[in-house]
Amino acid sequence: PFWLGEAPARSNELSAAVAELRADVEERLEDREDVTAWIADVLSPQVGPSVAMLPRDEELSASSAQAAAHQLIEYLSESKRLLGTLPTQNTIVAERFFDEAGGMQLVIHSPFGSRVNRAWGLALRKRFCRQFNFELQAAATEDALLLSLGPQHSFPLDTVFKFLHPDTVEGILVQALLDAPMFGTHWRWNATIALAIARSRNGRKTPPQIQRMQSEDLLAAAFPHAVACLENIPGDREVPDHPLVRQTIDDCVHEVMDLELLTTLLRKIHTGEIQYVARDLPEPSPLTHEILNARPYAFLDDAPAEERRTQAVYTRRAFEPSSADDLGALDPAAIERVRDEAWPDVRDADELHDALLTSGFLTEVEGISGRDGVSWSGYWHELADAGRATRVSLSDGQVLWVATERVEEIRSLGPDALRELLRGRLGIVGPATAASLAASLAIPESEADIALAALEGEGVVLRGQFSPRNGGPAVLEWCDRRLLARIHRYTLNRLRSEIEPVSAADFMRFLFAWQRVDPDQNAAGLEGLATVIAQLDGLELPAAAWEADVLSSRVSEYDPMLLDSLCMMGRVAWGRAAGQRGSGTAGPIRSTPIALFLRENAAEWLAGRNSDEYSLSSYAERAREVLEQRGASFFHELTAISGLLPTQVEQALGELASLGLVTSDSFAGLRALITPSSKRKPLSGAKRRYRTAPVGIETAGRWSLLGGKSVGRNGGSENRMGTESEAGEPSYRPTALPPELYAKTLLRRYGVVFKRVLARETGAPPWRELLMVYRRLEARGEIRGGRFVSGMSGEQFALSEAVGQLRAIRRLEGGGRLISVSAADPLNLTGIITPGERVTGITRNRVLFRDGVPVLALEAGEIKPISSEEPPTPEMIQALLRKTLSPALRARLAMAGVSPASVSMERRPGRRRARVKTSETNPVSS
Repeated sequence: PFWLGEAPARSNELSAAVAELRADVEERLEDREDVTAWIADVLSPQVGPSVAMLPRDEELSASSAQAAAHQLIEYLSESKRLLGTLPTQNTIVAERFFDEAGGMQLVIHSPFGSRVNRAWGLALRKRFCRQFNFELQAAATEDALLLSLGPQHSFPLDTVFKFLHPDTVEGILVQALLDAPMFGTHWRWNATIALAIARSRNGRKTPPQIQRMQSEDLLAAAFPHAVACLENIPGDREVPDHPLVRQTIDDCVHEVMDLELLTTLLRKIHTGEIQYVARDLPEPSPLTHEILNARPYAFLDDAPAEERRTQAVYTRRAFEPSSADDLGALDPAAIERVRDEAWPDVRDADELHDALLTSGFLTEVEGISGRDGVSWSGYWHELADAGRATRVSLSDGQVLWVATERVEEIRSLGPDALRELLRGRLGIVGPATAASLAASLAIPESEADIALAALEGEGVVLRGQFSPRNGGPAVLEWCDRRLLARIHRYTLNRLRSEIEPVSAADFMRFLFAWQRVDPDQNAAGLEGLATVIAQLDGLELPAAAWEADVLSSRVSEYDPMLLDSLCMMGRVAWGRAAGQRGSGTAGPIRSTPIALFLRENAAEWLAGRNSDEYSLSSYAERAREVLEQRGASFFHELTAISGLLPTQVEQALGELASLGLVTSDSFAGLRALITPSSKRKPLSGAKRRYRTAPVGIETAGRWSLLGGKSVGRNGGSENRMGTESEAGEPSYRPTALPPELYAKTLLRRYGVVFKRVLARETGAPPWRELLMVYRRLEARGEIRGGRFVSGMSGEQFALSEAVGQLRAIRRLEGGGRLISVSAADPLNLTGIITPGERVTGITRNRVLFRDGVPVLALEAGEIKPISSEEPPTPEMIQALLRKTLSPALRARLAMAGVSPASVSMERRPGRRRARVKTSETNPVSS
């Protein structure tokens, strides 16, 4: 058990002496040499043996006293500089600071001994549990008590001193100690002394573990609520009038803890006899190092030392000359950088509309002048003409730009609306005063204070003195919690200088390595393929592109049997995650968008499917009825039960698969549907060069429904098959998808996420919804927020491991590396991340990158330069057209009607040549 035992706490007299020493040192800190000499004189008689010392011993003793005095003065003087005063029994200090996980640690410096601090900590922990419905980790030592706060706990720091009232603290403390290990320890002690538990039986000593069980049984009989399930006990647990229970509680309250002194302390705090100071710091003061590193004897909860939230606190060496002067205040540069990051970076009308939706409003002055002097008036008029935004005039003559969706909030300015508007405003302005926020909406400051207090109760904002004062009076400011956490992190380790934004070309090089497209980073084997599919979880791509282009470029020696194995093992499934509306009689074509997704996430991906009705042919309706009645069935079972011919069942399955209504146990089912029937089985006696395997639809395993609702034959619905749009994306997007799943999937897929990476993501939730998820993950410390890729607008977020790899890629020279990808590949971000025009995302098109910069594209059978006017070399053309395919995949593609020669696009007599478009008058044939 973590409760290692009890030891006598520091006496009240010794605690008073410690506080008195602090006060005496504080009075003399103006003269360091004088106070050091005074401390050395105090320590000298206590150093060395009690017998007469030799002169050499006296010299060593004086030297030791001098060194100890120097350390003590440095320790206390640095603490005073950070806290403003030293905690004594007349002045109590509370400090609060962020940890590396995004939470906060609250330390109350109370030099009254561990008996008082243990009681105060337990009672405060119970009070926080009742008020915020969240159990806290807590600890108490002789000089301080600590509470590890979470993102839910937002309150003015000085109010913590009055969370407990002297008249009610006893009842709260009794309820708190019932769950503390001290209660069980003293219960066993009292029960043993009272002979309620036999120490020996039949002349043999009762084992300790048996005594422990017997004491728990006795407690259940005398005090049932002490061991009962708290879910079945409304309110406080009623303490029975039992002598053993009364004695145990009395021992805990008056021996292990000191309730009388705690009550006196709280009463003096409420009457003002004891002063209290509250400080929000970017880093813990030296006085907190003891309790942050306290051992299990100081814990007030049962979390082990390895799982304490205090492990996430970064404690710098307190006396570093290069950094000590930076600890007391937030870095002004960090504040300005976070303000710049949070402020909208508008590049078109759509981004301005998103900024208005997120922030609630922008003043016309801000929109015309812009933070960088770039006016957004043109984008604004475009939105106004389209009816997507409007101007709202306030009573003081100020004009606001407001999105049409939020006009009613501005006009009503009710309590709820005002709270939401200030929530959005604080998300883009950083630290701000209540007066400035009220002025932006022309409302009284008192109304802004009420709304800000409500946001503080939700844990969204924090109050404090954040901006530098420059000699002026301190001003109370409010700041979004996540922005303040980022400011603190930037103040500590200067993330901006450590992680310089990389160029778009370096980011593409990073993506090639992150997604295993770089040949040096290719995955291998079954688990390698599973890792690749986990990155592409839920992504819809043309059916023919998955194996021929996407998976084969990421997995070395890719074998289609690996994908079939993952499907048969129940780890991966395929289907149209978005579904499709309308009717259709044709099976899935090669360009039909199909998704591979992990079965563990299948429920979430399919939750966003379209709920409209489907119009099915008679064959498809019959096959669907059989699957609904019998569940998953093999192909021959469907043929036998439905009464249809095999070709009719095959046609029905193709139609259902194209609508996103069915899937099969293996990828062979889709492979068979997109393969011409004449090519599925090799002709008997045919001479085959490559290793082959049957691709008939009978080998697909069982077929099952993915969901959806049909209306029978000729339902009258419009036919909207899943063909690719001009941009290479499905024309239909689902109605809803869980933002949490999609946000984490995008992080796995790209490593670094910002708004522009959603351009090729079909069915993605709006960026403003993903933004809320990423901000929560950043506040928890799970991801990093900042500016990682230059030239990209809006906030950016990254996985910690991705930041390190991105930094390594930046330092690594490219060396002219050529990498070719299919235009249907998700890494075809030409015109989105990199300069140049977009390349239509269909399977037959290709893009060539050199050191992350797109240089050539094969589009509509024509090879053309993208970002440079230099003529393509034969080496570049060969790299663009070449695909690296394993023998097993070549055999599969050959059976699907695509010869290995055409796959690699080698020249053959009679084949159509790709034309190379150059700046010269006559095109050059390749």
